[in-house]
Amino acid sequence: MKHLRRRRSPFGNNRRVTFSEKVLRIVSKIPRGQVFTYGELATRAGNPRAARAAGKILNANKNPEKIPCYRVVRKDGSTGGYSRGLKRKIELLKADGIKLVKLKGKWRIDKCHGSVQI
Repeated sequence: MKHLRRRRSPFGNNRRVTFSEKVLRIVSKIPRGQVFTYGELATRAGNPRAARAAGKILNANKNPEKIPCYRVVRKDGSTGGYSRGLKRKIELLKADGIKLVKLKGKWRIDKCHGSVQI
């Protein structure tokens, strides 16, 4: 399978790194002031057609302090969902220095913001 690769286990066994593990590892490394789209995240994790799956993985994230899933947005720049509520996601994005604008009733990332990768 293309989206799995071997990794050395501390016990000497090889095991495959799952798509979920890759997604969570990538999100944990998104720096403050930047966001990824779900599609970009899926592509970086090895499966460009799995944006929805990446979103479901993030929705189940039990450790948002360590894995900042609020830094992942929709491809149109809208904020998307967050397990702790949209209001909290917006607060966290703003605290990271991400500029947001409200268009047609939806909060979106201001694409003019230089450090945002959309």
